[in-house]
Amino acid sequence: MKPLPPFATAILLAGGSGRRMGDATTDKILLPICGKPILGYSIDSFAKCESVDSVIIVYRDDTQKQSIEPLIPREGINRIEWAKGGQKRQDSVWAGLSQVDPECEVVLIHDGARPFIDPTTIDAVANAARISGAASVARPLTDTVKQTESLDNGYILKTIDRTNLWAMETPQGFKSSILMEAYRNTIESGELITDDLSAIEASKTPVSLIKTDVLNPKLTTARDIPLFEFLFNHLKCR
Repeated sequence: MKPLPPFATAILLAGGSGRRMGDATTDKILLPICGKPILGYSIDSFAKCESVDSVIIVYRDDTQKQSIEPLIPREGINRIEWAKGGQKRQDSVWAGLSQVDPECEVVLIHDGARPFIDPTTIDAVANAARISGAASVARPLTDTVKQTESLDNGYILKTIDRTNLWAMETPQGFKSSILMEAYRNTIESGELITDDLSAIEASKTPVSLIKTDVLNPKLTTARDIPLFEFLFNHLKCR
C-alpha cells in the first residue's frame, strides 16, 4: 500500500523553566544525555515520522533558540517554524498553535523533556487522532493510589480504585479544528490546565489512548539525569 502523504504538524515545547531541577537558570531540555541535548532526541524522532510534515518549536528566548538551531536535521522535516513561549504552558501551546497552517489536519503536542519518544509511537498517535479526534500516549496506573486528608499528626488515607486510571504522556494529538476551538476557550476563560487533553474534556471528544512498551519518561528533577544516562546507555545511546 502506498504511504499517505504527511498530514500532521508537531509542536515541540521547549520553553519551560528549570525550577524543579533546583535551579531556575537550568535549561533542562538542553542538558546532555549521552553527549546529546535532550531536545535533540525528540527532534530526530519527529523528523523520521511518516505523518509529520512540519515542526513548530516553542522556545523561551533568543539565546535558547540559537542553541536549538544546530539540533535540527537537514532532512526529514519539510518546514520548521518558531514560536516564543509564554508564562504558562497553555500560553506556550497557544503561541505554537498560532503558527499552524489553517489547512493542517492533525496537531501533535510534545514535551521536549521526554527524549525517549520514537517515530512509530508518534505516527500511531497521529493516525489515531485523525480517526477519533484526539489521542495520547498513556499508561494504565499499576501503583496503589491513595487520596489523603491532612491532619495535625498525619493523614487519613482512602484507596482509589485504579481500574480506570491512566497516566497521560506526550505526544498528544488532535484534529486541528477541535484543538483550536478548545484552546481558544481555555485562553479566554483563564482556566489553568496541565495537559492538552484537559482543554477538550468539556467537548466530550473521544480520545484514543496509545499504550506502548517504549519508555517515555519526562526529565523533571536533577535526580532523573543519572537514570536517563543509564537508560540511554542500556539502549546503546540511540
